[in-house]
Amino acid sequence: MLGGKVRLLQPKEGYRAGTDPVVLAAAVAAQPGQSVLELGCGAGPGLCCLGARVPGLRLRGLELQPGYAALARRNLAHNGLEGEIWTGNLSDPPPDLKAQNFDHVFANPPYFEAGKRIRADESGREIALAGDTPLADWVACAARRLKPRGYATFIQRAERLPDLIAAMQGRLGALELLPLLPREGRPPRLILLRGRKEGRAPFRFHAGAVIHAGDRHEEPGNRYTARFEAIMMQAAPLEFPAGRN
Repeated sequence: MLGGKVRLLQPKEGYRAGTDPVVLAAAVAAQPGQSVLELGCGAGPGLCCLGARVPGLRLRGLELQPGYAALARRNLAHNGLEGEIWTGNLSDPPPDLKAQNFDHVFANPPYFEAGKRIRADESGREIALAGDTPLADWVACAARRLKPRGYATFIQRAERLPDLIAAMQGRLGALELLPLLPREGRPPRLILLRGRKEGRAPFRFHAGAVIHAGDRHEEPGNRYTARFEAIMMQAAPLEFPAGRN
């Protein structure tokens, strides 16, 4: 990932990371020296990409599945990054995690609701795609673990945006929505939603960020726009438009 800046060990069978954790990590506006927590970190692609882009972060992750948590620890070390990965459920995190707060919390919750799709054959992949934990629990855990004025950043399917906004209401403020358009003129498949603990600014709906160039897939490759080429290959940040929040 990131043009070779990050190399990952991933399961031969089960959930394998694609572009989504790279994009999510790029959208986390962390600064050197800050603390970050990823909920449901899997094998650690998001943490590794964020750590490769921003030096000196205190990297932490929480992962339900022990095998993926072990891979995340190996991947951090393999990429020369220091961090800590807890194995546990975000509805009842380990005591050591409950004792800490963070400048940034980010997450890529399962995109599908359990029981509303055909199950994946492999259990690890099924949990990653359609876990049993409601979005509200993901947001509640993120909000509890944030420092005052800290940021929570989520990536999710566009059709689940109402659920995600409803979950953030009363817990996070200064919400900002950044749709991710697969191509110019296409509706978003994914969205980024960011909220701030104790934020007071009004909701902001930003213009969509276009991922792929051209109006259709073209061989030999699926070209990124210049903005996303820099994000995917050069570890550039995906910045929300500036404004008070």
